[in-house]
Amino acid sequence: MTHRTPADDLGDPASGAWPPLAELSRMLRTGATSSAELTGIALARIAERDPLLSSVLALDPRAADRARAADRRLRRGSARPLEGIPVLVKDNIGTAGLATTAGSRLLLSCPPPADAAVVAALRAAGAVTVGKTNLSEWGNFRSTNGIEGWSAVGGQTRNPHHLGYSPWGSSSGSAAAVAAGLAPLALGTETDGSIVCPAAVCGVVGLKPAADTLPSTGIVPIAPGQDTPGILATRVEDAAAAFAALRPGEPPAAHPASGVRLGIWTGRRFDDAAHAALANVADRLRDRGVPLTPVELPFDRERLDDGLHAMIAGFGPALDSYLRGRPGAPAGLEAVIAANRADPDELTLFDQDLMELAARATARERATVPARRARARSWASDALRRVLDDNAVDAVVAPTAPPAWPLDHGGGDPAAPSTSTLAALAGRPVVTVPTGADALLPTGVSVFGPEETGRVLAIAALVERVAGDRRTPTYAAPATVPGEPPRTGDR
Repeated sequence: MTHRTPADDLGDPASGAWPPLAELSRMLRTGATSSAELTGIALARIAERDPLLSSVLALDPRAADRARAADRRLRRGSARPLEGIPVLVKDNIGTAGLATTAGSRLLLSCPPPADAAVVAALRAAGAVTVGKTNLSEWGNFRSTNGIEGWSAVGGQTRNPHHLGYSPWGSSSGSAAAVAAGLAPLALGTETDGSIVCPAAVCGVVGLKPAADTLPSTGIVPIAPGQDTPGILATRVEDAAAAFAALRPGEPPAAHPASGVRLGIWTGRRFDDAAHAALANVADRLRDRGVPLTPVELPFDRERLDDGLHAMIAGFGPALDSYLRGRPGAPAGLEAVIAANRADPDELTLFDQDLMELAARATARERATVPARRARARSWASDALRRVLDDNAVDAVVAPTAPPAWPLDHGGGDPAAPSTSTLAALAGRPVVTVPTGADALLPTGVSVFGPEETGRVLAIAALVERVAGDRRTPTYAAPATVPGEPPRTGDR
């Protein structure tokens, strides 16, 4: 199957991949292209390719106007770092007057009155938002039986490497869209694995920055203090440049590190494909002279339970507070639960037992959230610091996730492992980079450990340079999933 638009000469004609962000910016500033053209390419690719993927659930009707405004600024010499660059935004991140459903039909008719703080930063950097991406509904915090990449608004997002396989989540639409070349960049969000896991199985770079380095105000919450927006991109350098653009004063790009020592962790409960991908990366790093040390990360059930309790007991108050800022939205968690029960589509595939569990949290349990979250963070931070110090390594490299699994709306998703939890609890950054594929399905490795996002990006750039194999999406069939309900959203 060929997927090509007339303007694909801007990138790789075979894959539809965009040129590096630095090259796009140079082309914009020299007049070799325009924001109107780039935005038109993004919209054309969405129209052509996304019917296969369901990665985009809403288009921004002001995108073309904003692109023309960016072109006027470029002609006047604008030096803003993302001026004129088209970007997609996950639909749990607030965009004034547009969508922001978190995948729920309950939020379709009440768009937020203001942009989320990270979207305001994106616009201040000059980016053009072209649309909103699908996600695991409510960030996959509705049900323990939830299906990754499915929402009642957007339907089932599919993995562009094989349409019958999962894109993981919850930032499924953002990862699939970047993999398919629909936009050069997309914003996602992560509480634990929601950026890096879909990035890995879709074959792109995912950056989950350190907690609180990018603002989470205006994002539908799960666990305040642990939730963070982040970036999906084709290359580490693009993710680094976008991160710097959203944080004035950051270095403009990550340069590959030198003289580093890396710890290799095989994770827990990973399959042979993930282990083989990690071993291949390790071999390539050794061939380049990078010292590697096998490491083991600790497991403490009590501290992990602290983090889980804080997430569940803290969800209701966080969501209630957020919904008070959405005129016309359900009044809070209890109202969401009741409205879901009354909606014919919301509970079609799976229930809402996780929301119901959160709603049953007592005042006493909610009062323990700050202390339990602090205990989990302290343990995770100390654990990562000890692993780095005791083994004299600069960062840990580990499999991000196993390859994607077949979509099965009847049987649901498997309990797939990931290596994101320790860094998530610690509030430390993670970057996943592509490492080739198991048959058609991509794999990735994560780099984490240091507290500084820039340091992790620099080391990830080294790993990418050595082992960053990318596979071109093939859109392999089947495109249908048995038992999938119809999509109810409207572009």
